[in-house]
Amino acid sequence: MATRPVSRMLRRVLRSSVRSCSSGAPVTQPRPGEPSQSAAEELSRRRQFLREHAAPFSAFLTDGFGRHHSYLRISLTEKCNLRCQYCMPEEGVPLTPKADLLTTEEILTLARLFVKEGVDKIRLTGGEPLIRPDVVDIVAQLHRLEGLRTIGVTTNGINLARLLPQLQKAGLSAINISLDTLVPAKFEFIVRRKGFHKVMEGIHKAIELGYSPVKVNCVVMRGLNEDELLDFVALTEGLPLDVRFIEYMPFDGNKWNVKKMVSYKEMLDTLRRQWPELEKLPEEESSTAKTFRVPGFRGQLSFITSMSEHFCGTCNRLRITADGNLKVCLFGNSEVSLRDHLRAGASEEELLGIIGAAVGRKKRQHAELFLMLRDSPPAIPSISSWDPLGVQGLRRSVRLSNQGATLWKGCRVPQTPPLAQRGLGAGSPQRHYSSHPDSDANPQCLSPASRAPAAHSGPLPASDQLTHVDTEGRAAMVDVGGKPDTERVAVASAVVLLGPEAFRLVQENQLKKGDALAVAQLAGVQAAKLTSQLIPLCHHVALSHVQVRLELDGARHAVVIRASCRARGPTGVEMEALTSAAVAALTLYDMCKAVSRDIVLGDIKLISKTGGQRGDFHRT
Repeated sequence: MATRPVSRMLRRVLRSSVRSCSSGAPVTQPRPGEPSQSAAEELSRRRQFLREHAAPFSAFLTDGFGRHHSYLRISLTEKCNLRCQYCMPEEGVPLTPKADLLTTEEILTLARLFVKEGVDKIRLTGGEPLIRPDVVDIVAQLHRLEGLRTIGVTTNGINLARLLPQLQKAGLSAINISLDTLVPAKFEFIVRRKGFHKVMEGIHKAIELGYSPVKVNCVVMRGLNEDELLDFVALTEGLPLDVRFIEYMPFDGNKWNVKKMVSYKEMLDTLRRQWPELEKLPEEESSTAKTFRVPGFRGQLSFITSMSEHFCGTCNRLRITADGNLKVCLFGNSEVSLRDHLRAGASEEELLGIIGAAVGRKKRQHAELFLMLRDSPPAIPSISSWDPLGVQGLRRSVRLSNQGATLWKGCRVPQTPPLAQRGLGAGSPQRHYSSHPDSDANPQCLSPASRAPAAHSGPLPASDQLTHVDTEGRAAMVDVGGKPDTERVAVASAVVLLGPEAFRLVQENQLKKGDALAVAQLAGVQAAKLTSQLIPLCHHVALSHVQVRLELDGARHAVVIRASCRARGPTGVEMEALTSAAVAALTLYDMCKAVSRDIVLGDIKLISKTGGQRGDFHRT
């Protein structure tokens, strides 16, 4: 029997005065005075009905386009312990009061109802689902539902290594782990939190416990991580991973811009230049992924083409939010509250009617996104040249294709120093160099004959000598081995005069290259940590804190940069603070130069320093 006629027949049965079970087989109510049927007769009659009118799938979960929804995603919480830039704003999102969220029993009640109707896969999401205290118990109770084949979780991986052994015993069968970069410093920039090594440990633990493939989700954003495509694929050579590249999609608060999206075809072209033999694998029914494999590699790679080539025609997914709303499309605004009906005492049949009506209203596709793409076609610049977030320099110098399996099997990762706490999302890198002395400077200042011999003990005024020049006039690094470790703090500043137009674009975050303030802030933090590599005679300092703040000055159409560095050691950190402020300023110039080259960088100066033998300094 064809699917659509059976579905229509079942809907007519459900609308009649006869109460029906979820399969569509009627269960008649005895009239007053009539004896009820025996349980055996009733069961026999229902089985006969199902044999004669077997429906391919539940009418309630079949939409107007014949799509059967067998996959349910349930959000366990709105909370998350990360603040990924493509997912939510830095300050987070307003949270629903706890009383309005689904209780554990309500989650399980709805799950049972959907599984009875034919859902055979449930994925637990969030927020971050693994921060829910009873997540292991929820998985265990879902595992008892007859007919449920797969229980999956999508996690950021922070708590995964600790919880996975318990989750596996409870019945967890599939894992998706979000990871957008293989560079620790860039990870902290993207998610605005620490935790890279915990995610690595979680992936290692999943492989160790036998999950295959372990799915790794990577949202690809131009200028941020598209330069790591080859590194991610190289991981699949020796590891049972399915690296899934996801096209950057718009969500509330993530400042989505079509120019940041890297399309599936562009990514595929990049990979085929490295691996021309890349082969496409057969697609599973209702799959959202286009899957490929490099011949001889243990794992595989996939593309989730939500934006450039939608998969709406085979969509089999429904979603229940943490507050109990049913969403039939991730991108749709239409929701219906199952929580409210559940708490009002709705029967199973009434809930099914509400669910069926919502599924029946599902649109053919999320068309508004493609109108957006059509109206704003992205320019496709060269991957190697377009770097609006200024983070390509954070890449490892050795490709993971050479050492990936060894690195991941032992769960060892490059020990890149973590980014320090961030302030206002801004900052920009610059070094100021001039081969000409100031007009009022003494041109003989570097002559050994004009300089007093260096004293080797006792505090001296700062103007008495140049400490980085020896008695013969040669450049030399100061020996700080005998100095005591003290707490050192330095603050420096710089000003970038942008002009009216560039200032407006920065203020509104409308620059084509991306968020200038965020990029400049990251550059300033990185510059502070790299000062000893940029300034030849500076000692390497283990900074305990770096903060780069940028303030917009509308009166001058300027950005005021303030960099603060802290460390405990035998040498000061004023050079780190000055380098941070200067590099942040240069980064702003680079981000804005396409708008105007009439930008002035200046007023780079030390504001204060504390600690050390020469005493404190505070600019008045």
